[in-house]
Amino acid sequence: MRWTIFAIGKPKLDFARLGIDEYAARMKPFAQIRLEYLKVGDREDESRSLLERSKSMFRVVLDERGDHVTSRELAKKIETWEQHGPRDFAVIIGGADGHTDELRKAAGWTWSLSKLTLQHELALVVTLEQLYRAYSIKAGLPYHRD
Repeated sequence: MRWTIFAIGKPKLDFARLGIDEYAARMKPFAQIRLEYLKVGDREDESRSLLERSKSMFRVVLDERGDHVTSRELAKKIETWEQHGPRDFAVIIGGADGHTDELRKAAGWTWSLSKLTLQHELALVVTLEQLYRAYSIKAGLPYHRD
């Protein structure tokens, strides 16, 4: 599987950059991962750019209205995709004003990390950590404890 994570704006918070680097590196044994940072603009421009860049990929859109899943459920979903689904995934993290309806409708899956609204740099760190956790569950590694 190949994961491209699209995020609006480059991370500015030091702790976020460190977390992003850490979990992106941890993902290397499990799946290809690429991070792409897009220019900050208004919500329509950001969504249009995200749609354009993620064309032909299975879109996982982060949105507070999305599905809430446990880490084990995410691991199972990834396992199902590996067996039956697409090969190229786009995880889409919007900017401060969120996504347009058009982008949400183009999602293959809409995922909510929390009922809380998360700052987009923090959402990026949590997303990477949860992807790593899901792959560690699938691999039977002790990282995830029940």
